[in-house]
Amino acid sequence: MFTKTELPGILRESPPYFLMRFHSPSAKWAFFLLLCFFLYTGSAFALFAQADKVLVVKSKRLLLLLQNGSVLRKYEICLGRDPIGHKTRQGDNKTPEGNYVLDSRNPKSSFHLSLHISYPGKTDILTARHSNISPGGGIMIHGFPDGITIDDLGPYRDWTKGCIAVSNTAMEEIWRLVPDGTPIEIIP
Repeated sequence: MFTKTELPGILRESPPYFLMRFHSPSAKWAFFLLLCFFLYTGSAFALFAQADKVLVVKSKRLLLLLQNGSVLRKYEICLGRDPIGHKTRQGDNKTPEGNYVLDSRNPKSSFHLSLHISYPGKTDILTARHSNISPGGGIMIHGFPDGITIDDLGPYRDWTKGCIAVSNTAMEEIWRLVPDGTPIEIIP
């Protein structure tokens, strides 16, 4: 088809002239369709990259979406009103620490959208039962109520009852990138 000396010059030609070197119309169409397929699937895969883990670093007020150990996205967060330490009981306004799963979602949340965190886990339940208290529950990653932004909070960044709040724009992105069943690790 092409000799080794012709190939570098052919690759420098603009695409229409390069396609003219194919002698049959069906070969030109096949090449064109193959090129379109690779361009389309490459961009499609980039659009559908999903997180395989969520990492929350409470002390830095960051939520990271990870894919194969690499950071896919990073977001500022707000925590429970008493953010230091692990949640141990209902009403303590703490955000839990440990390993959980994002097990369901609520598209009609009053906090824009929300992803449920599987707190309390077995250990949390046993610890609370031992102390004869309720461990609490209903811990979510969610957006802000309508009309409120992170900039409206001023120095009072931690305002939830133990949930992890992100901007509504961030929540929409997290909603698309994090499938149900994704593990979440929350560290101090």
